[in-house]
Amino acid sequence: MSKPHEPPRHLLTLQDLGRERILTLLDRAAGLRAQFRAGALPPLLAGRTVVNLFFEPSTRTRTSFELAARRLGALVVNFDIASSSTSKGETLEDTLATLEAMDADAFVVRHKENGTPARLAAHARRAAVLNAGDGNHAHPTQGLLDLLTIRDRKGRVDGLTVTICGDVRHSRVARSDVHGLAALGAGEIRLCGPAALLPAADEFQHCRVFEDFDAAVEGADVIVMLRLQKERMERLAFDEDTYFARYGLDAKRLTRARPDAVVMHPGPMNRGVEIASEVADGAQSAVLEQVANGVFARMAVLEALLRR
Repeated sequence: MSKPHEPPRHLLTLQDLGRERILTLLDRAAGLRAQFRAGALPPLLAGRTVVNLFFEPSTRTRTSFELAARRLGALVVNFDIASSSTSKGETLEDTLATLEAMDADAFVVRHKENGTPARLAAHARRAAVLNAGDGNHAHPTQGLLDLLTIRDRKGRVDGLTVTICGDVRHSRVARSDVHGLAALGAGEIRLCGPAALLPAADEFQHCRVFEDFDAAVEGADVIVMLRLQKERMERLAFDEDTYFARYGLDAKRLTRARPDAVVMHPGPMNRGVEIASEVADGAQSAVLEQVANGVFARMAVLEALLRR
């Protein structure tokens, strides 16, 4: 986004976004949620056009961005990558310029390569660019919806102990969650996983790193489980049963956390690999609340960028 005194133009990462702007977006998401559920949401983005540019498969993120834009009254175009001119060799920059010439107002971009949304933002003449996930770099709206869900359940983020477990190395969600949690004053952020799936030692110097999941979950207020991203690995060094025994969250292991600990997962979940069904579907799970909040968090971001 832009400098503190300027209205934002793009959302590429939560890093350095700042506590004030993040809280403003969370408050607005909660306000839009209340308006929608009361049947009193006006078409705030009527006449605007939002283009979804998804170069990777997606269920939750793409659908929730589409719902978010439509609920605000915008026209949504789901760009068909397979049949587009990018398959004929057209550059992403030229594709963006072509669509922007048709008066597109915002581009929601997901790509396997780090930095692609930022690259497109640098070439956008007036449209907003929203990062819907790039490589293992960032997924800022997932970070926002996770923060909103934590605040809904716990009433605050300040001072909480949050454990993030699993494939941290390949996770853009983990990075955006860490940036957002740090900005809002989380008490302790713990990262846990096998050594091969942990980030470089100098990447998150303000986090505590564990390889022992039992120790990492002890006394936690929030536990965020991550998917094993096999598509980003050369090979998995252990079988899934062994992984679940060491790093899966089941009901017994959950008792080590605080009694009111919140369990989260960005999805898609691999049941019996990262999380047991009894936990995923249990009273402490906020997984479906995350999904619902994703629409409202993305509504808040779209409104902030398109009603400047």
